[in-house]
Amino acid sequence: MLRAGVDLGGTKIQVAIVDKLNRVLGTDRRPTPTVGTPDGVTDTIASSVKAAVVNAGVDLEDLVGVGVGGPGQIDAKAGTLSNAGNLPGWMVTYPLAAELSDRLGGVPVELGNDVQVGVNAEVRLGAGREYTSLIGVFCGTGVGGGVVINNELWIGRGAAGEIGHMKVMAKDGAPCGCGRFGCMEAYAGRAAMELQARKWHKKGKKTQLFKIMKKKGKPRLASGVWDKALKENDKMAHKLIDRAVWALGAGIASAVNLTDVQAVIIGGGLGIRLGQPFVDDIRDAMMPSLIKPQDPPVVLLAELGDMGGALGAALLVEQYIKPVATTAGAKKVAKKAPARRPVNQTAAKTSAAVARQPAPVPVTAAKKAATRKAAAKKTTTARTTAAAKRAPAKKAAAGTTAAKKAPARKTAAKRAPAKKTAAKKAPAKKAAASPTTAARIAEAARVLTTRS
Repeated sequence: MLRAGVDLGGTKIQVAIVDKLNRVLGTDRRPTPTVGTPDGVTDTIASSVKAAVVNAGVDLEDLVGVGVGGPGQIDAKAGTLSNAGNLPGWMVTYPLAAELSDRLGGVPVELGNDVQVGVNAEVRLGAGREYTSLIGVFCGTGVGGGVVINNELWIGRGAAGEIGHMKVMAKDGAPCGCGRFGCMEAYAGRAAMELQARKWHKKGKKTQLFKIMKKKGKPRLASGVWDKALKENDKMAHKLIDRAVWALGAGIASAVNLTDVQAVIIGGGLGIRLGQPFVDDIRDAMMPSLIKPQDPPVVLLAELGDMGGALGAALLVEQYIKPVATTAGAKKVAKKAPARRPVNQTAAKTSAAVARQPAPVPVTAAKKAATRKAAAKKTTTARTTAAAKRAPAKKAAAGTTAAKKAPARKTAAKRAPAKKTAAKKAPAKKAAASPTTAARIAEAARVLTTRS
């Protein structure tokens, strides 16, 4: 089962071709377009997938699906990506799944939030394997997050984990790309840091950041530019990174105070590039704001590095598209797949490939359902057997008359055989409700009424 995973970021597009054991067979990486439209970005994604397929030594028809982790608002069922402020011209709702599928010859495409798929990859394959609860914080063009509770990725009503938009400065906060002020991302997102650097540079403050950017041939202050400037002891770079660390420490500590997770994983382009020293600084910045500083969570660097997003995107295909034989091509899958009514009319008009995609049926959910059904059947059989064995004893204790008068109690005993004490006490309760006792109570009530 060969899959393609696409990490769609504001700076770069990373593609990995992955086999059924999640081994990377081939990759491709190229800059994300800085101008244009969603159509142009989709063309670049398609070209990158095709190049990765060639690098892996396989054919496009060998792919059973393509997973894309993207920024902005994802509607996985409709296959749309909306309001991706870090992508050119993408403050609209765009049918990315259908458009990309068209460009790739009908291969099914699944979408997920870029950071959430990256966090899921770390949980399954990377630094989060040993923990049942954690927060993933990915620092790149923006700051994204993912929350895992009891080994399950918490998505809320679809927008959980937006840690970058936790407010860290209540008054006079820096402007954020979301239109608000004082968000963590306004201090720790690479785009916001570059904006601030340009403002200061325009006012005459010295920095090597933009010289390094030009020397590297980068259109933006990429993670490598920041790393180089820090190593050259550039004062502005240090000041902006220190400011980012402060914001990350305050925001992550607040999230930890709310969730009390076991671990925090730092990833993303900037996090991976700056490495362990950056993680250590964030851990130190968290401490003053933690409600339990004596028992802080473990703070780790993402283990999968720059490939985490692409691997997580490939896992989307494993979860939602029914596996077929490794040699089967996407065209065979499309022929065998049952027809599905598209939930998004725009996507349906754009590409007929959406109608051919099989309905999402997570394998894990099916397995859990089968396990629960088997367990329920086993429990019912055990209860019936136990009730049958205890029935004679209950009959002897209660007597033939009591058994005839209280069939409901007998049924209750079958439903809950564990409550032996309640079954034994049943005769006592019957005595309390006998006609003689009731007559005495009625007589006492009559006497009291007469006296009054």
